[in-house]
Amino acid sequence: MSDSTEMLGGPEKNTTEKDPSDWVTGDEPATGAQKSYLDTLAREAGEQIPADITKAEASEHIERLQEKTGRRQGSDS
Repeated sequence: MSDSTEMLGGPEKNTTEKDPSDWVTGDEPATGAQKSYLDTLAREAGEQIPADITKAEASEHIERLQEKTGRRQGSDS
């Protein structure tokens, strides 16, 4: 494996994380996995989210609802 191979996981610090509004594919429709997870989070939070959202919007809702429901990965709560 060369040093230039992109790796997933590893240390907690993620220097490759981009703001969803900067994603090249951010304006594409949300994926099935995003919609499924959003459905779960929205139900737990007592909210409704439109199904016709983009990948970037879905990511932002997921992050917000993870905070609200206490499902945020890496949180100390």
